Amino acid sequence: MQIDIDLLFTWGAIAKEYKKNEIIFYEEDMANFYFQIIEGSVKMFNTNDEGKEFTQGYFSDGQSFGEPPLMIEQAYPASAVAFQDSKIIKLSKDKFLKILDEYPSIQKKFLQLMARRIHSKSMTTKDIVNQKPEFRILAFLNANKRNDCNTKELVPFTRQEIANFTGLRVETVIRALTKMSKTNKVEIINHKIFF
Repeated sequence: MQIDIDLLFTWGAIAKEYKKNEIIFYEEDMANFYFQIIEGSVKMFNTNDEGKEFTQGYFSDGQSFGEPPLMIEQAYPASAVAFQDSKIIKLSKDKFLKILDEYPSIQKKFLQLMARRIHSKSMTTKDIVNQKPEFRILAFLNANKRNDCNTKELVPFTRQEIANFTGLRVETVIRALTKMSKTNKVEIINHKIFF
């Protein structure tokens, strides 16, 4: 969701710059802020006891992230890290909730966003749990494709990042992508993936 930047600043938001790989918040931190990306991108992820990372989602310019726990007074269910150098707006929880009360059109867009995310998470979970590695990777690539044209574009994720999101081992991702390139589902040019 993108709330007008000037409106956010009017309500007391601040813009903060984060360097690539800088943590924005940790899993289990209490949710006290609304975050919206001005530029850059953010990855939300969980790490298990063995240090294996599972990516929950990627967010970029104009998108917000980490809102669900704000509404139910819970801790963040995942950590958030700057995926690249980023500039992010931060607004206190109480002011964000007042904006939703004051502006019904923003509240409606927020509800639609939450419904889309729940639906998308359900579909992605179904695809990841029930399918072969190639299908999991295709589901991830389709979900993160920037435009709907038939032209293949550079995939901005490493093989390790694809593995983290799909729950596969990186070796499995490498084998699956090689197989997919032979069937023209993806192209691999100079070790870069195009989809």
